Amino acid sequence: MNKLILRLLLLATAFTGIVFSGALAAQEAQKIEGWDAHASQTRMHFQDNEMEFSLALILGATMNGGCEIGEAFFTAGRIIEGDAASWHKEWVEMAGRVEARGDKSLAKGHGVSARDQYMRASYYYRAALIAMLPDDQRFKKTALKSRSLVRKAGLLFDPVLEYFEIPFEGSVLPGYYRKASKDAGKHKTLIMIGGGETFAEDLVFYIARQAHEYGYNFLTVDLPGQGLLPLEKKFFRVDVEVPMKAVVDYTLTKAGVDPKRLAMFGISGGGGFVPRSAQFDNRIKAIVMNSAVVDAHSLFAAMPVATMTEDKMKQWSSFKANTIRVIAWRWGVAMDNIPGLVEANRGFDFDPARINCPALALVGEGEYADVNIQAQQKLFLDKVPHDKKALVVTPADEGASNHCLTENRSIMSQTVFDFLDEAFENNLKK
Repeated sequence: MNKLILRLLLLATAFTGIVFSGALAAQEAQKIEGWDAHASQTRMHFQDNEMEFSLALILGATMNGGCEIGEAFFTAGRIIEGDAASWHKEWVEMAGRVEARGDKSLAKGHGVSARDQYMRASYYYRAALIAMLPDDQRFKKTALKSRSLVRKAGLLFDPVLEYFEIPFEGSVLPGYYRKASKDAGKHKTLIMIGGGETFAEDLVFYIARQAHEYGYNFLTVDLPGQGLLPLEKKFFRVDVEVPMKAVVDYTLTKAGVDPKRLAMFGISGGGGFVPRSAQFDNRIKAIVMNSAVVDAHSLFAAMPVATMTEDKMKQWSSFKANTIRVIAWRWGVAMDNIPGLVEANRGFDFDPARINCPALALVGEGEYADVNIQAQQKLFLDKVPHDKKALVVTPADEGASNHCLTENRSIMSQTVFDFLDEAFENNLKK
């Protein structure tokens, strides 16, 4: 792509086109059949691609209090390449050491120190779960340990990060909420939704601090299929707008929430859950997707899982194989029937023509190089009728290239909140 075309693209952005940053050659060069959403665009430590992606996810949480570089690389250095059991062991041991340090600080009345240690310990316990199968007796215990430490740390924030549970169909949707300010005013609000592998705690470490700094109330929650809910047979469901309606209902009960400035941001599978919810609920005033998942079925059909067999999985590391099995479990698919994920995702889609609010699709350059991702973003951009819409492709040469931009939260949050601030400013002028 020559410089003249690139300049024309940049001039055409506004909120009705595409914003490209960084090198574009990868988009033309990488035409992949059977693409890997977790492909790592840089190499930091592990040769095992899935471990490398997970390490980038953990390191990316450093700016949000979820990681310390020294602790992370010490832990990574002790992990056996590709071994799921080794990964769990080392992260749990580090979590225990950091938690103990937090206990000592709290006992002496050092609230800030205790809070910071508990937050990191929580995320390390969460990290330990990445390649653990749900039938492991340590799975629920480790997840609840992570949650208990966020709850404990949350009380040491000002304003507090509060834990809540929304009653829903005989169970609860657990989550976290933090006010933008202690004042009595109404503020902008961000509801953060994860994807096919997330816990609500992940979203706290993904963007909660930035939301607060940009003046937003922050709320995140586990939907059916996420967190520990599949243990209660609450799997992902096509009508995701139903539990999402309960989440919006709850959010609007909060005194500090301005209903005219309510945004929703979804990553990974959340890039489909969020716009589908907006399609049915006009109380959602702006949405962001990283990236837009217009039709999850077609994406899964293009992945290696579509033709996966047990023999093929035996060639993978235990770490990678376990992560795929856990994803199947969350969709209610037997963990020895990985191709079943394709059919399980039939109907997980949204109609871009029915999105009547400002909408941003955000995707890393490395991920955008895949033709399947490009096709999904084009469907979004071509069909959303609102005049305030955009696709932003973040740059590989600034380390913002992976799935969900796990490795560069600064560029991610800058793009998200600048778009939302401008969208809400225009809303208030109308």
